[in-house]
Amino acid sequence: MPDFDSLIARAEALLSRLEAVLPQPLAAPDWSASVAFRYRRRRGAGVLEPVRHVAGIRLSDLKEVEPQKEKLLRNTAQFVAGKPANNALLTGARGTGKSSLVKACLNEFAPQGLRLIEVDKADMVDLPDLVELVATRPERFIVFCDDLSFDEGEPGYKALKSILDGSVAQASDNVLIYATSNRRHLLPEYMKENLSYTHTADGEVHPGEVVEEKISLSERFGLWVSFYPFSQGEFLAIVAQWLRNLGVPEEQISAAQKASLVWALERGSRSGRVAYQFARDWAGRGHEDDAAPAPAAAAEDEPPQGLDHV
Repeated sequence: MPDFDSLIARAEALLSRLEAVLPQPLAAPDWSASVAFRYRRRRGAGVLEPVRHVAGIRLSDLKEVEPQKEKLLRNTAQFVAGKPANNALLTGARGTGKSSLVKACLNEFAPQGLRLIEVDKADMVDLPDLVELVATRPERFIVFCDDLSFDEGEPGYKALKSILDGSVAQASDNVLIYATSNRRHLLPEYMKENLSYTHTADGEVHPGEVVEEKISLSERFGLWVSFYPFSQGEFLAIVAQWLRNLGVPEEQISAAQKASLVWALERGSRSGRVAYQFARDWAGRGHEDDAAPAPAAAAEDEPPQGLDHV
């Protein structure tokens, strides 16, 4: 009998070890711990981790993107109010405020029950589990994927496509997907794909199956919000906004304009991100006006020589 008891103990120990490595169902986090959560895979199991320090950006911090702000704000307000709303795809020039706008909407509506779950594109295959987990919650959830793009054959592509529109299991009414991308169609596009286009006798052009497949994913987002490169005047306005936000005196903001244009020229971009980085540098140096001379004056809506708009 002692041998039998020993065998039972060893079997139970083995089962415990097996359970530790087997996939576990997604567990609910402490929903009161934060208004934002990250979905991560740990040892093969999905985990929702509360974000302890949520980015504090506000809608008032974002300048020169008023049309984009109005579209996403209206859509999010409808969603939080329990009205019909659309999944949103924010595309366009880098550093123009796409992800910042999503974070600002979270901060705007968090007191009304809005929550955000950030998911990496590699974990998109687990979207059905996430949707099922939050389906019965009273909060409203935005599943957010930043800088989304897919390479050919990635499994997350089909999972996202099904959740957006096409799966037999409909996403619950308290979940929307917001994604940002530099690619309108989220997939790489190649020159050879132009060969698949067909031409009719009256001159119409129709895309081939490969192109149609790539377009079909982005078309499943009901709301498209496009962002564009900033003009020189818009860039300076954004710089001024961030300098004020960082406590720089008003008289110093005008003095910083020339230095900000040099900074943008050196970075090859007049994006909102570059404006924010300059403002932090300027404010951190004690508002010194010791920058290099500005480049030759350019027309208001023309970039300085050599500046990359993309």
